[in-house]
Amino acid sequence: MKISELLKQDKRRISFEVFPPKTSTSFDNVMSAAKQIAALKPAFVSITYGAGGGTSRYTLDIAKSIQDDMQVPALAHLTCVSSSRETIHERINDIKTSGISNVLALRGDLTPEMEAGGLVSRDYHHATELIKELKAADPSFCIGGACYPEVHPESPNQAEDIKHIKEKVDAGCEFLTTQMFFDNNLFYNFLYKIREAGITVPIIPGIMPITRANQVERAIKLSGSFMPQRFNAVIDLYANGIKLVHIYSMNKPDVAEKITDNLSNIINK
Repeated sequence: MKISELLKQDKRRISFEVFPPKTSTSFDNVMSAAKQIAALKPAFVSITYGAGGGTSRYTLDIAKSIQDDMQVPALAHLTCVSSSRETIHERINDIKTSGISNVLALRGDLTPEMEAGGLVSRDYHHATELIKELKAADPSFCIGGACYPEVHPESPNQAEDIKHIKEKVDAGCEFLTTQMFFDNNLFYNFLYKIREAGITVPIIPGIMPITRANQVERAIKLSGSFMPQRFNAVIDLYANGIKLVHIYSMNKPDVAEKITDNLSNIINK
């Protein structure tokens, strides 16, 4: 099922995220974890894409298994900034061949060389370019994009950031998933501003469960997120009308299971 269709349902749901292995030796363990998470029957499972596309084959293998074997919708990530146009076209063809219809189109992280301006001639600079190529390759793709409630780290201000988000939507992006945040008020304020800007596609809030103390510092470093003294509960999002919350559970089925159990009286399977 396409995620755009899932988001039209009047149900409170949850989704999870996993990442592919860096090497083939750990593939079986990651696949096992992914299947255990999928067995919880979330709305969908999102599978990330390694920097430079080094794990692209694993991304599709996991996505196809989740979708075909576990009967759970899979969202395959695809990044473009480190790849040539030829490589991206190959990846898009691989996605089509695998029968995956949900794609999260991302620019991807810049390498130190890119940040230094050493690859100014690269084929892709923004996710919008990838979204256009995905739509051109197969109009039936359900394409998602990313957004930052606290402003993309490279944007000069939120108004400029929202302008670029609208460009993604105008290019064919059907839903947006947020970078992790730790204060629900930041998300609500962001939601108000993008609706005011005419962006009407569904926004899925992304939450990173903190299971160890050292995760807090790392999460702030990676996302630039503001960390209040008290976390707002995920339940607050549902109480305020959010129908689907995305959990950055990574490859931890035990964490995914505990969250699912704790929300069992709220979410619909």
